[in-house]
Amino acid sequence: MNGKIKILLIEDDSFLLSMYAAKFELEGFRTMVARDGEEGLRLAAKEVPDVILLDIMLPKMDGFEVLRRLKSDERLKKIMVILLTNLGQKDDIGKGLDMGAEDYLIKAHFTPSEVVEKVKRRLGGR
Repeated sequence: MNGKIKILLIEDDSFLLSMYAAKFELEGFRTMVARDGEEGLRLAAKEVPDVILLDIMLPKMDGFEVLRRLKSDERLKKIMVILLTNLGQKDDIGKGLDMGAEDYLIKAHFTPSEVVEKVKRRLGGR
């Protein structure tokens, strides 16, 4: 993977955020982080990353609202968004995918390494 792929991690859990950021950095991604939905949206608009890993339960603006705004913005709607959350209800998963998320990963089911592999596979298919 070359260092040109930019990933934005939007996650309010500092421990998980630093763990995922470190893992993606090691894999050669250019990694940016945001701790709430508003900051995530601002960074997305400024940097236009290739991929956004988006938590749903976030302060200031939840992940569904961030996703809605991303997908309604001409400049940002092509960004691959992968929801990474602990909300595992079928309704939430369906809602996220219907809104344009590429994938839906439940944090408890995947290690950071597996998340990186899933993102790489998704990018390979583009």
